[in-house]
Amino acid sequence: MVAGLASVNLDQYNQYMSWISRDTALARLGVKPQTLYAYVSRGLVNAKPDAKDPRASLYAAADISALIKRRRSGRRRSAIASAAIAWGDPVMETAITTVRDGRLIYAGEDALGLAAHATLEDVAALLWRVPVSPVSIKRRTVHNDALSPRARAFAYLADEAACGAPVFGRARAALGEEAAHLLSGFASALTGASSRGAFHQRLGRFWNLPPDGIDLIRRTLVLIADHELNPSTFAARVAASTGAPLGACALAGLSTLSGPLHGEASARALDYLKRARDDGVEAALQSLAARQEKIPAMGHALYADGDPRAAALIRWMQPDADLKRAIKAAEKTSGEAANVDMALAALTLRLRLGDDAPFLLFASGRMVGWMAHAIEQAESGKMIRPRATYVGAV
Repeated sequence: MVAGLASVNLDQYNQYMSWISRDTALARLGVKPQTLYAYVSRGLVNAKPDAKDPRASLYAAADISALIKRRRSGRRRSAIASAAIAWGDPVMETAITTVRDGRLIYAGEDALGLAAHATLEDVAALLWRVPVSPVSIKRRTVHNDALSPRARAFAYLADEAACGAPVFGRARAALGEEAAHLLSGFASALTGASSRGAFHQRLGRFWNLPPDGIDLIRRTLVLIADHELNPSTFAARVAASTGAPLGACALAGLSTLSGPLHGEASARALDYLKRARDDGVEAALQSLAARQEKIPAMGHALYADGDPRAAALIRWMQPDADLKRAIKAAEKTSGEAANVDMALAALTLRLRLGDDAPFLLFASGRMVGWMAHAIEQAESGKMIRPRATYVGAV
């Protein structure tokens, strides 16, 4: 049944990602092979091995079309700016994180390598460039048991945003110290308890996890800590560029993360995995196809060969046969590899966590990245204020 669905679903999903041969790419661009390879090395065109011929590569048709459109536009300033809004050219410099050759790099360190041993606090020290150790904080921490962990997180950052000092004119050491308190306070808000220990240990106690589960949480937080200039990080940088307090910058990031196309993507993946577990993989895929919905959490524009964070987390968690079968069927049907949103959903089922766990994990890890970017933006002294192209009535 899955094989029968594949042809139907792939047709539906071609609009999201399609791949063309080298000869087709060269013909469309009108360039020599060396130029095409240069585009790939510069990150302008995604490429992946051809499953039918390991010696050949396939190229992202959308990237080829974007290059053609860019050349026809004459690279006008307005055209460049417009193209940069969604997966386009870089719009600002950063020393924090990059994705290069299919690898996630934190300040020169491979993120997957760090996940083997580092804590979230270790990553914070690397990205903030200040010493960071787990701290306990009691001031202005929301412990209202009537609120969900998610609601407490929003309430805590809202309070910090209202009371915090502006970031402008403050030394990195002072900002790093405040960021460490915010990170610990965020853990207190989520768990409803002010306790000591690294972030993953506090979450592990909150969820009553065994040692192997706590270690999976540690690895997950490290891999989620930052991911270049994603929507929530950009929101945090915009807030920092105005001088807003660190708490406000983190709140801007958390608010943006709550959107269904960003941090809530794992919710759809979790729904699919639950359906596959309860009703069977074929029924779960048929349900998506009947609603003309894209299989959730498949593929990533920055990783032509698959999201390495997802591959690592799925390997480390050792999912049971049913969970593994559901992920493999989704990959086969969509023609893409699972991304980190699918991995977070799978981890939630693997550790028997609540449905809010993917969002809480994402927000917890990304707190480090939001504050790293906020500190970097504050140090630049520049306000982010793009222009809009007016298309209304004259």
